[in-house]
Amino acid sequence: MQGLRRCSNDVVRLDLSPPNTASSSSLSIDVAESAEARIRRLISEHPVIIFSRSSCCMCHVMKKLLVTLGVHPTVIELDDHEIAALPSPAPNGPDAESSPRNPAPAVFIGGTCVGGLESLVALHLSGHLVPKLVEVGALWV
Repeated sequence: MQGLRRCSNDVVRLDLSPPNTASSSSLSIDVAESAEARIRRLISEHPVIIFSRSSCCMCHVMKKLLVTLGVHPTVIELDDHEIAALPSPAPNGPDAESSPRNPAPAVFIGGTCVGGLESLVALHLSGHLVPKLVEVGALWV
């Protein structure tokens, strides 16, 4: 079944495969919408969203950091064939040396790709993460 499914640990599963039958669920995804368009739409609909692989320890650390700050990010687990549709982080960012073909996990704040765990921690240690979260309405101080 195509759409979003809530799994354990507040993880939302994004299934990009074509549906077997027509679905009237509010969480279903339009078949005509490409994987890239779906991901862009999800990024625009959520102030903080993490795209991850199943059982990704870096995603777990990213989520724990954000939850500790009082933010509850939307976490979308992608299959290997869906990861290619993720927008890449900035080429000069801290995660630029990580495998460019493997952009997951990736966190987006306010529609902008922050990058992976290293970028998120760097943003936090520099003191810029909390103001950015406040700016996008994900955190109230």
